[in-house]
Parts: sequence; structure tokens; C-alpha cells
Amino acid sequence: MKAVKLGDAALSTILYTGLALFSLFTLYPFINILAVSLNDKIDTIRGGIYVWPRVWSTQNYSEIFANPNLFGAFLMSVIRTVVGTALGILCTALFAYALSMKEFMYRKLLNGMLVVTLYVNGGLIPTYLLIKNLELMNTFGVYILPLLVSGFYIIIMRSYFETLPEGLIESAKIDGAGHFQTLFRIVMPVSLPVLATITLFVAVLHWNSWFDNFLYTSREQKLSLLQYELMKILLSAMNQSAGQQAHIDESTINIANPQSVRSAMTIIVTAPILLVYPFLQRYFVKGMTVGAMKE
Repeated sequence: MKAVKLGDAALSTILYTGLALFSLFTLYPFINILAVSLNDKIDTIRGGIYVWPRVWSTQNYSEIFANPNLFGAFLMSVIRTVVGTALGILCTALFAYALSMKEFMYRKLLNGMLVVTLYVNGGLIPTYLLIKNLELMNTFGVYILPLLVSGFYIIIMRSYFETLPEGLIESAKIDGAGHFQTLFRIVMPVSLPVLATITLFVAVLHWNSWFDNFLYTSREQKLSLLQYELMKILLSAMNQSAGQQAHIDESTINIANPQSVRSAMTIIVTAPILLVYPFLQRYFVKGMTVGAMKE
């Protein structure tokens, strides 16, 4: 009996040690980026910054926040993320609910079409021409409509809906509830894990997007997004650094360091997601696990 307990204790020690090391390896890149972002940009050029700033400085953040367009771009990114996520979850839930109904006539056809979208993409040029023909150029709608639904998210949510007890849906029908009442009052309240999981995915997708801003709305400053403005700051820092490399000496105080700018930008764009994630974490694993298979 004692040998068994010693064996269990040794196994637990090994597992916890392995998990601790894995967590450390996972967190180290973020800690390193944070240390570089809070280190003096001139000192960072020397290298050797690992987990702690050598010369503390908030200059990297000050220079980024000095951009007059940054606040407006931040608000636009927030609006896009909120509106895009809300409408995306609504449309995904409607589509997934219809596909989860066995009596739906075109269920197999639409499921097959969704699977095709996971492997086939129209490409950049046809997408650009489609956006242009729909007159979505330089409009807020170009941020929302192309990402309104995703075949991958629909399949996950449909699979989750199919795991719900059939008696739950049948009892709602017996009580006279229509499909919309069943979806919004019965199905969605008991599907919080998959809803939270897909909400996080869609929100991160909208929050991190900048290429559609570059392609479709770059002429409208009022539609500029945070990621796009930060990208322009980084390119400016890279160009400035390239032009100054031939003139670097000990008296240089304003040299641009792309590594410091990039690190500060990473922290800025990651912080909002880190604030939201803890509220969705308890649903995340369950939503992905149950939504990916049928009971």
C-alpha cells in the first residue's frame, strides 16, 4: 500500500513539474515582449533583455499613443468588434439551428456546401471584385458582411445543438413555441459553452483584422482601425531605423527601434483580449470539446 502511495506521489510530482515547465515555456515569450516594451529603446539594441527590463522606460508607449489617429482607430476597432461579433453569433446560431433540425429538407446539401468552404477559397482578386461590385468600398459594412458567417463555426455550433436532448425541443414545440422562440429561449441559454467559445474566436478575428482596412477603406481615415494605424507606425519605425543605421553613434537619442515598437504594439493589442478571456475561460474548453463531436 505504501509503495502504491509513493508511486502515486512520484507520478503527481512529475506531472506537476512537467505542467509547471510547460506553463513557463508558454508564458516566457509574452514576458519577454513585455520586458522589451518597457525597456529603453536605445538600450534594447544591445540585446540581452529576457524577463526584466534593464533600463525602465515608457517611451515606447508614449511615442505610440502620441499618434493623433490612434484614439479614433481604437474606437472604430471596438465598434467593429462588438457589432461584428454580435451579428456573427446571431447569424451563426440561426444557420446552425436550421441545420440541426432533422426535418429540414436541404440539411444534407447545405452541410456539404459548408464543408466545401473549408477547403476552397475564391482568392483575393475575386473577393476584391465582389466587394467592389457590391459597393462596399470605403464603407463600414465591408468589415461586417464578409465575416458574417463562417462554415467552421457553423459546423461547431450545429454539432453542439445536435447533442442537446431531443425532448427539450419537442417539449417546446408541444407548448406552442415556434422556431425563433425555441432557439432564443431554450437552445441558446443552454448552449453557453459553444456560444462563448465562438464569441471569443469571432471577437479576436475582428479585433486583429487590418488587411481589409488596407484593401477597402484606406482612403477613409474615419474608418481606420487600431491594427492598421499600429502597422503604419511600425513601418515608419522600420524605415526610420533603416535610414539611421549609417549614422548611429553614442550621442544618438531618437533612433527608432522596430523591436521596441513591435513589442509595445503587441502588448497594446493583446491587453483587451486578456481582459475578456477570463470571463469566457470556463466555457472555452467545454465548448470546443462538446461542439467538436456528437454524443
